[in-house]
Amino acid sequence: MKVAITSKSNSLNSMMDSRFGRAEWLAVYDTQGKETAFHKNEAKEQQSGSGPQAAQYLADLGVNKVMSGDFGPKAKKALESLGIEMVVLKDEQPIENIIEKFK
Repeated sequence: MKVAITSKSNSLNSMMDSRFGRAEWLAVYDTQGKETAFHKNEAKEQQSGSGPQAAQYLADLGVNKVMSGDFGPKAKKALESLGIEMVVLKDEQPIENIIEKFK
């Protein structure tokens, strides 16, 4: 399974970003290979529709689940239609702490 986490920068000790579509980075953890890859969220630069574009990007990466602090209505609809599970995290925490829960 691949799990995406919105991130403020591209390192394991960076903090989770509470925004989905406007997150700077997307950390993708592969639970089988036990590897994390950071992907720049190009959708964040869009004037509108950043959530659905980020959702499509995650689908293209083969992500099954995404964790963030908030998902806008358009992002929710897009993620649901792509079959990607959404998990809302209330407290911002380091990416490595979130990944530890999958190991």
